[in-house]
Amino acid sequence: MKDYKKLLMWQKAMDISDMVFDIYEDLPWQKASELKGQSTRAAISIGSNIAEGNSRRSEKEKLRYMEIALGSAFELETQTLVLQRRHWSPKKEVIVLLKAIEEQQKMLVGFMDRLNA
Repeated sequence: MKDYKKLLMWQKAMDISDMVFDIYEDLPWQKASELKGQSTRAAISIGSNIAEGNSRRSEKEKLRYMEIALGSAFELETQTLVLQRRHWSPKKEVIVLLKAIEEQQKMLVGFMDRLNA
């Protein structure tokens, strides 16, 4: 069995989860309570699906979990853009998070391309 914790894309997903929790920790709950729940679930879903997909034996199954992780990354990007539009979080933190999400998306797409090859 492969150790998913050694995968750079899983490690990046964990970093993204930390960033999301840090951003929402400083926001008043009245402003972002619903968005916080959705964002933290999406962030956790990225790493969780990478880990679960890594446990699958067939390339087709691995690909499916990577697709789910990618979908969660796009969901999180959208929720982070809402934060940015509402000016609910420091601009710098949001920009760093958006950049990390974009890198994660590229890593997932690259991995999926290799699985499809």
